[in-house]
Amino acid sequence: MSTGAAQPLQRLLSQLELEPRDGDLFLGRTGAGGGRLFGGLVAAQSVLAAGRTVATGALHSLHGYFLRPGRHGAPVTFAVDRIRDGRTFTTRRVVAHQAGEAIFSLSVSFARPEEGIAHQDPMPDAPPPGELPDWEAERARLLGEPRGEEGPVEVRICDPDDPLGRPLPPSKRMWMRPRGALPDDPLVHTALLVFASDRALLSTAARPHGLPWGRRMGASLDHALWIHRPVRFDDWLLYAMHSPAAHAARGLVFGAIYARDGQRVASVAQEALIRIPRGL
Repeated sequence: MSTGAAQPLQRLLSQLELEPRDGDLFLGRTGAGGGRLFGGLVAAQSVLAAGRTVATGALHSLHGYFLRPGRHGAPVTFAVDRIRDGRTFTTRRVVAHQAGEAIFSLSVSFARPEEGIAHQDPMPDAPPPGELPDWEAERARLLGEPRGEEGPVEVRICDPDDPLGRPLPPSKRMWMRPRGALPDDPLVHTALLVFASDRALLSTAARPHGLPWGRRMGASLDHALWIHRPVRFDDWLLYAMHSPAAHAARGLVFGAIYARDGQRVASVAQEALIRIPRGL
């Protein structure tokens, strides 16, 4: 992989290196950019802030609310509240503030590993990633715009949106992997998975209504994720999403993330606000 291709990932990894402040406060950088700050970045930084206060155990679940849109160029302060340190489970609450306002809140739980019951649904069939269109290229094609800079996570789409806005089933599959090597830190691998898990959920709920990119306004409202197995995000992962219901401009989406060997790594749930712009 070329140095140029790895630069977006290196910028993201630098944003995940939070600066410790007094007590359980951490400062995160947002970088330059236009539009709203990507919610997955704030969620990933919140996971890092919480994890840096935990002595043992790995993240197994999180529940977050996107309160206000964040913006690029201004730092974010993460305040961690040590709710409980138990023998098996450790709980933290994180509130992210930017310019004096709360923009994201997160409840997160860490657990020590133990032996016990195990089962999972089978991994759905999907074409191999090498045969599929790239996310950024597909987005540029649908919007009729030049392709922008590559993102830190490479995404290959199994089920593209219809460029004419024809309704499609409320399901989507995609492969994703970092555009480069990650440090050998399990918490960083988990945080990057949280970052990537905020992709394509909203668009899945918009598919049956014929609302591809450029024909909708939307925002993530909340986000939940459960980790089932230790995360190693250094190869392709399959992300399968389905939206079972939508009402009052809010779409619900469930997701399942699988390693290439078929093991289910994580499960996701999100509700998103989806509106049709006036004039469409």
